[in-house]
Amino acid sequence: MHILISNDDGYSARGIQALAKAMAKFGRVTVCAPEHNQSGASNSLTLQLPLRVTEVARDVYAVSGTPSDCVHLAFTGILNDRPDLVVSGINSGANMGDDTMYSGTVAAAIEGYQFGVDSIAFSQIDRGWMELESAAEVAQTVVEQFLNKKQSSDPVLLNVNIPNMPYSVLSGISVTRLGRRHSADHAVPELDPRGEQVYWLGRAGKPRDQGPGTDFYATQHGFVSVSPLQIDLTHYGRLSATSSWFDEALPGKGHP
Repeated sequence: MHILISNDDGYSARGIQALAKAMAKFGRVTVCAPEHNQSGASNSLTLQLPLRVTEVARDVYAVSGTPSDCVHLAFTGILNDRPDLVVSGINSGANMGDDTMYSGTVAAAIEGYQFGVDSIAFSQIDRGWMELESAAEVAQTVVEQFLNKKQSSDPVLLNVNIPNMPYSVLSGISVTRLGRRHSADHAVPELDPRGEQVYWLGRAGKPRDQGPGTDFYATQHGFVSVSPLQIDLTHYGRLSATSSWFDEALPGKGHP
């Protein structure tokens, strides 16, 4: 098995090093990750600049771009053989609820999924790499169970969040849906050294939907949260109503 590993904290981050070591149990490992921290990069691709790729060690590539760039390049330009699995992380900080929309860690997994490969994103709840060895052991357990029990040939996308706790005291693994947050705090204005107005984005909002069944609830109770994700953003329940808004907007001949 060939496993491609990426992240958004950068190729030298402790989390990706721990994840690569854990994944070596299952086969060949290739790391392709950003040169520098790309937290919050979401699914952005670099289209206006060329990308630089440096092989900093055997099967370890540093890319001058985003997490999505890294996985995209791995599939389309760097690797001679197609990976069987993409894993991303282990991120320093949670990627739950609305945060998944902005997460570079999750974006790397999404990019692998869009290439038709099973992909899993791993994050620790608290920043700072506390209990990182435990998180790596969890990642190993999740991948092992997934490889042993997955039956469908369709690609799967999972988002995994791990409490910063010793492996032996974790409550278990809970399959969850994404919770929701309140709106973010107000942006913080500041003057730069030249006296010009700049802004810092405010902190993420506090959890709003954090009831049983959500990723927030599971991790608050000591469980590893595993959320299956999908990419189709179509709101099927509103197709009919939306169609009625535009029935007579242009002189066409009905629906295609």
